[in-house]
Amino acid sequence: MITRADVDAAAVRIAGHVRRTPVFEMDPDGRGGPGWFKCEFMQHTGTFKARGAVNRLLSARESGELDPAVGIVVASGGNAGLANAYAARAFGVPATVFVPLTAPAVKVAKLRSYGATVVQHGNEYAEAYEAALRAVAETGAVYCHAYDQPEIVAGAGTAGSELIEQLDGAVDTIVVAVGGGGLMAGIAAAAEGVARVVGVEPVTIPTLHTALAEGGPVDVPVSGIAADSLGARRIGEIAYAVAVRTGVRAVLVADDDLVAARRQLWDRWRIGVEYGASAAYAALASGAYRPEPGERVAVLLCGANTDPSDL
Repeated sequence: MITRADVDAAAVRIAGHVRRTPVFEMDPDGRGGPGWFKCEFMQHTGTFKARGAVNRLLSARESGELDPAVGIVVASGGNAGLANAYAARAFGVPATVFVPLTAPAVKVAKLRSYGATVVQHGNEYAEAYEAALRAVAETGAVYCHAYDQPEIVAGAGTAGSELIEQLDGAVDTIVVAVGGGGLMAGIAAAAEGVARVVGVEPVTIPTLHTALAEGGPVDVPVSGIAADSLGARRIGEIAYAVAVRTGVRAVLVADDDLVAARRQLWDRWRIGVEYGASAAYAALASGAYRPEPGERVAVLLCGANTDPSDL
């Protein structure tokens, strides 16, 4: 179980290795009280995932788990692979990244630019994950899960503790996209007792929503325009446990809402994010989440690894 203490420990460990990303106020638009964007798309590799990757690698090195000659293995739709490849290069160890055949070419090219060995396998994240686990068993590499490992979740949560610090605790609700749930869980642990968390996911990949309804993580079909970044087949065990403990609310948005929110972020603020990252703002823009009058809302924009040609 991940708590604020785990997030605080991760913050100390990764200090100096990740960016402190900015927060800026949204323009007033009549939807409740003050609002802010937390710009995690400006993190190393373009997503919050660098936080968890660095924390996992440094933790493994501290414990003696990491063989620097063998390095790490990760399965990813793209963003976790980028983060772990970046961390591996920063600390001088090899990285092998398993991605589905559907991973965007821009992400595959970027992985290779970080020096990672890229293995494309299967059409979904889950298939790449199974192949990655076989590689770990064969080589003894350190496995870096995309979202369901304590160090990964705690590292992701540092974006939340940093946000709360930047706002001096003056935030009521943090809205965040959900795929496998590592970011949501880390943020919820960091914000426990300070702010509520709203997890937003595409209606085509309702991992959290379904788990909360069914009483535990279950597989869901994966489809839609955000599947490359939010395409986990089920919510992580850590994420589910933290969501239940902290009372995370799950809301769903349609693909059309993601398209509209991504376009609005560009047109209004010149923010270029991927479809998955637009989910958090889509909850507000579409009305899927309606803040109460005066409610102070922060929207975490988590990733910018997108093709800018269609913005």
